[in-house]
Amino acid sequence: MKPSVKILIADDEAPARNRLRELLAELADVEVIAEAKNGQEAIDCCQRQQPDIDILDISMPGQNGIDAAQAMQQMAMPPAIIFSTAFDRYAMQAFDIQAADYLLKPIRLERLQAAIAKALSLRPKTKATAQSKPQRKHLSISERGSILLVPIEDAIYLRAELKYTTVRTATKEYVLEESLNNLEHEFDGLFLRLHRNCLVAKSAIVGYEKRPIYDVADADHALTNDKQWVAILKNIPDTVVVSRRQQHLIRAS
Repeated sequence: MKPSVKILIADDEAPARNRLRELLAELADVEVIAEAKNGQEAIDCCQRQQPDIDILDISMPGQNGIDAAQAMQQMAMPPAIIFSTAFDRYAMQAFDIQAADYLLKPIRLERLQAAIAKALSLRPKTKATAQSKPQRKHLSISERGSILLVPIEDAIYLRAELKYTTVRTATKEYVLEESLNNLEHEFDGLFLRLHRNCLVAKSAIVGYEKRPIYDVADADHALTNDKQWVAILKNIPDTVVVSRRQQHLIRAS
C-alpha cells in the first residue's frame, strides 16, 4: 500500500483552513496530519509530526509564513514548502527561500495537485541538503508595487523595527519584511550583532569610539556624564551603539 503524503496546513483564518482540507480530501494518498493558526504553531507541529509538505499562509499574526518556512528549513528533516496567500507581493521572498510553489487564493484543485507533485519532487531529504542551497546575493524589497533587488554587499547595517527590518545602504534605507534573527543566521560571517536590534556589515566598520550619551528626556538634549561605545561606519554619518554584552567584539577587532 502506497504511504500517504503527510501535510500540515497553517493559516490564521479557519475558513481558509477548511477550504484547503476539503480540497486535499479529494486527492488520493494525501493526509492532513496537523493544522496551525500561526507560524510558531506550524513550527511546533512540524517538529513533532514531521510532515512531508507544509502549506503555509504568509500573512499570519506573530511569526509569519516566511519566517516559519526559514526555521523549518533548518530542521533535520525539513518539509517541502508551499505558500498560499491572497497577495502576489511575497512571490520574490518565496523564491528566495526556495519554496516549492506559491499559490494565490482562491486555490483551485488542479493547481493544488500540481503544487503537491512539484513539492514532493523537490523536497530536501536531510538538513545537509537544505543547508547546501546557495546564499542569497540580493535582498528582495517590495516598494510601491515593485520588487527591488538590493545586493547584500551594499547593506551597511540591518536594524529591527517592530515587525520589519530596515536595510541601510550608503544611499538609501529600505524596509524588508524578514526577521533579524533569520537574516543573522543566513548571513553569518558577513555581519556582526553589535546590539540586540542591529546587525552591522563587518566590511563597513571603520572603527569604534566612545561617545557621550545625550539625555533624550531633557528638552535641550543635554550631555550626560556617561559614555557609550559606538561603531563608526563607512560612507554614512550614522553610528551604531555597541551594547555592553557585545563589547568583547571591540577588544577582538
